[in-house]
Amino acid sequence: MSISDTTVDSVLIVEKESDVAWVKLHRPKVANCLNRELLKALMEALTDLAEDKNTRVICIIGAGLKAFCAGADLAERKTMSQDEVIAYISLIQKVMRTIETMPQPVIAALNGSAFGGGFEMALACDLRVMVNTAELKLTEVRLGIIPGAGGTQRLPRLIGKSRAKEVILAATPLTAKEAHHIGLVHKVIELDHTFVYSEEGKRASAGAYLLPLIEEVRKWAHEIAKAAPLSLKQAKIAIDDGYDRDMESALAIEKNAYMQLINTKDRLEGLAAFAEKRSPVYKGE
Repeated sequence: MSISDTTVDSVLIVEKESDVAWVKLHRPKVANCLNRELLKALMEALTDLAEDKNTRVICIIGAGLKAFCAGADLAERKTMSQDEVIAYISLIQKVMRTIETMPQPVIAALNGSAFGGGFEMALACDLRVMVNTAELKLTEVRLGIIPGAGGTQRLPRLIGKSRAKEVILAATPLTAKEAHHIGLVHKVIELDHTFVYSEEGKRASAGAYLLPLIEEVRKWAHEIAKAAPLSLKQAKIAIDDGYDRDMESALAIEKNAYMQLINTKDRLEGLAAFAEKRSPVYKGE
């Protein structure tokens, strides 16, 4: 299955590739910015995927060539009352927290730049792959607000408090190279600019131009999907819940996560497969 820009009315597209699900933000005309409709669609899709045992890894990508997500839909924001703005903040925080706590690993496939809430969505994902032409930026302080979808909390945990203050207080953009250097992005994908136009002078499709990104994310996702799904879930819990705890408390969290796996069928399957020198067949049980 190809991850291509098809002509659809939906603001969100979910496509399955065996044990990997691709979730595409599909508002390319407005840089995939997050209005209430898209956030609600994301919440519904994530809720369904969390319960799907056949989905082992989730990849989030934006439509088009330029933007992963430009953040909140400011045109919509202008029409909101104060109560509606407060409800929006609660909704976007809930969506980001849902991404962060999904039982499956979530990879952000940054096909373009990510600003504001788009950057914060990438922060909520477990892993990030970024094209070399994109940049990341939190500009909220210049709009009279602050990052409100977890940016002030997740960014310092990923790159340190001092560097996070630079990015947030000075609205300092990060190139893909810089983001990779500080460990914020795991992989940077070089795009071939000469491929934007075909020999006939026609603009190439986003799916074709972004194929190096899609293929790298696809390869990584399917590799991760070979692991036992319950192990992936508990490993995420141990890392996330144990981070910033004292060592004694963190080890207790790790032990509890490990104990959740002791009586699973997948643990026995893993041992049997190792002894029999074959690939394990995990069922998430």
